[in-house]
Order: sequence, then structure tokens, then C-alpha cells
Amino acid sequence: MRIAMIGTGYVGLVSGACFSDFGHDVICVDKDKTKIAMLEDGDLPIYEPGLDALVADNVKAGRLKFTTELNEAVPSAIAVFIAVGTPSRRGDGHADLSYVFAAAEEIAGVLEGYTVIVTKSTVPVGTGRRVQEIIRKHNSKADFSVASNPEFLREGAAIDDFKRPDRIVVGTDDKSAHYVIKELYRPLYLNETPMLFTNLETSELIKYAGNAFLATKITFINEMADLCEKVGADIQDVSKGIGLDGRIGSKFLHAGPGYGGSCFPKDTLALTRTAREAGAPTRIVEAVVKVNEERKAGMSKKIIAACGGDVAGKTITILGLTFKPNTDDMRDSPSLDIIPALQKAGAQIRAFDPEGMEEAKKYLDGIDYCDDAYQALAGADAVVILTEWNEFRALDFARFKAEVARPLLIDLRNIYAPEEMMKLNIDYHSIGRAAVKSGSLDK
Repeated sequence: MRIAMIGTGYVGLVSGACFSDFGHDVICVDKDKTKIAMLEDGDLPIYEPGLDALVADNVKAGRLKFTTELNEAVPSAIAVFIAVGTPSRRGDGHADLSYVFAAAEEIAGVLEGYTVIVTKSTVPVGTGRRVQEIIRKHNSKADFSVASNPEFLREGAAIDDFKRPDRIVVGTDDKSAHYVIKELYRPLYLNETPMLFTNLETSELIKYAGNAFLATKITFINEMADLCEKVGADIQDVSKGIGLDGRIGSKFLHAGPGYGGSCFPKDTLALTRTAREAGAPTRIVEAVVKVNEERKAGMSKKIIAACGGDVAGKTITILGLTFKPNTDDMRDSPSLDIIPALQKAGAQIRAFDPEGMEEAKKYLDGIDYCDDAYQALAGADAVVILTEWNEFRALDFARFKAEVARPLLIDLRNIYAPEEMMKLNIDYHSIGRAAVKSGSLDK
């Protein structure tokens, strides 16, 4: 089947590449000429493990192409996916749907024959109906259906999530659209992947509700971590103890500096705004948004306290800048709150991230970006693990102590065991566990 994918951002590029790997003919469309030129040259605008090889293989097989021209992709497609950005709108926190609606209007002008228009972007309830109205307004004779097919891709594991999903959700009122989308996902249907078909509104809400629930789990365990520090409990044992309950589950119960990324911050905020306008405020989610914002801002205070209450003139090394490992995504990363606060307090920042430094430079100034973790350690008065990249999980602590000015490690991801740090004579601070101050802090 022929597919047009509008948007070559994270969702569009991963989805387009995976659909082409299923055997479909896919043309990805983007107005950004630089991005399309990169893709045609074999370079990717984002980092996602395995995506470069997947794109290259399907381009070589002739199943995946890129263009800036909508009329090269849409007229021959049986399905057109809208996978453009829906960032938070400045001022009110609603999802900015201008790119979605602009795409719908342009699609309307080049439709030929029956086509299913599918919103892949994360959009609030009612967007699909609005897309339908826009297309009908600009092309009254068009033969089309509108469907919602939200994505559930985790950055860093997106290919596996697309090819081996927990479920596929489709919102449509049209039997023809039902058939087309079922055929598009035929390899997964044959593997008995659960497929939930609903109306448009339900499908759109499922995406927001899912992200809000996961954000709530993260925020809950973070608040439990704060309580653990006050009463002498261990958050990792608490997480394990409640996670073993099948009704709760262990996923997303890892304490840290707060959630970030391209989905949870904007989706929780958009859900609260939509719910209030509908007259059914989501007070739990509103609290989650507020607590998470305060947590990211408060992490700098935790670091300063570990440094003796003053970081003025001190060198602090930050290991990890992206909001999670295996991505170069800096959107709403805790580092964007923590680093400026430390700089404002007078700290000099040295940093290393395996994939995110070029993106980080767009957001963060005045940082000494280093080539590797050990270069970043040189002369540090404190070292902060902000992102749990694998290469930070097995640091050479003999080398660590030889490089730093003081062996002070502030682990905001609980990578290491306090007992091990005590044996290594390292002043160790983590989340939801007692700080370890060894008897001697000599190198």
C-alpha cells in the first residue's frame, strides 16, 4: 500500500521507516528543505538507535522516499498520516494545532481518489472532527475518511515499540478506514497484537490519558523519595515493594529529577486545559504538572546543599544533558532547569552527553562542553549524574578520584549503591536514600 507521511520529525520518520520495512511504499514529506536534503544524503536529523540502518535499507530497496512537495506523495496514497509537531501554545498551555490544521488544508488541495487521513500527532479531543471539517471546506468533492492513530513510541526504543507494540489504537467511524488501517498494520495483526478500534474522540483521549497516568506514577514515586529521605527509608526498596503488586507494576517507579521530553510535559498540560474547558477538571493531573515543575527547579537546591550550601566559584560536572538516555532530545529536560540555576548561583559548569551536546548548545550557554566523561571530571568540585546513559553506569572510580578536585558524586538517577561508594571513600548523594559521607575524602 502507498503511504504519505507528513512530517519527518521523531514520530513521522520512525513511523515512515517502520511502515516501509513492513513492505509499504512510503513517501515522507517535510517543508524543511535542509532536513529533506539531509535525509536524501543518508543523514538523520534525530538520533534513535537503529534508525539510520532502517532508513538506509528501505531507501535502498526503493520503499522509502523523501520530498518537500505534497503533490508528489498525497495523490497516489491510500493513507496520509499527519505527524507534525503539536507543541505547547505560548500563554495558555494548549496544544498548538496550527501545523495540523495547515497540513489538513494543504492535503485537501491535492487529494485524488479515496484516501484515509490519519492523525498520528498527539492531539486533543475534537481535532479529528476539525480536520474533517477543514478538508471538506477546501475540497467539497473529496472522497476521504478521517482516523486517529496515536503513537506510543518511547524515545530510545521507538523501532521496537512500533514493530512489537503493546497495542494499536485506531479511532474512526468509517468501515473503509477500518479496513485500510488494519491492512497497513497487517504484519502486527497477524502476530495477534491487540488492536482497539474506537471513535475519534476516544482514541484521541486514550493517548493523553496514558501519558498523564505514567507522568503521575513518576511524580508519585518522586514524592515518596522525598519522604524516604526524611524518615530514613530506601526509595528503591519502596519502589520494588509496591511494584511487585500486579495492580501497580514496576514500570515508571524510578525516582529521579522529574520527567521531561517531548510528550509528558506538553501532554499533561494540554490535558488539564482541555479538561477545564470541558467542565471536568483533572485535579490530579494539575497537581502532577505543578509538582514536577517544582521538582526540576528544586534539584539545583539539592546539589547546592550537597556542596555545602554554596557553589560560587566551584566547578560542577554534569554527566548527561538529555531528558533520558538513547536520544538527543533536550525538550523539557531537567538539565534546562538545573544548569541555569547552578550558574546563577555562581557555579562553573563542565558537561558531557554522548549524543545530546549539539542540541544542548541551542539551549544552554556558558558551559564547557567536553569530549568524554573523564575530560569533564577534570578539576570538578562535584559531579552530577543527570541522565542514566550506560557509559555512566560503570565509571572507573580510580580515574574518577584522580581527576576531580573533590570526590563528591550527586547521583540523581540512583545508578550506584551507597555501600559501594562508601568503600570507595566517595561522598555520595542520591535520590530517596541516605547520603553517604565516608570517613576520609582524600583522593
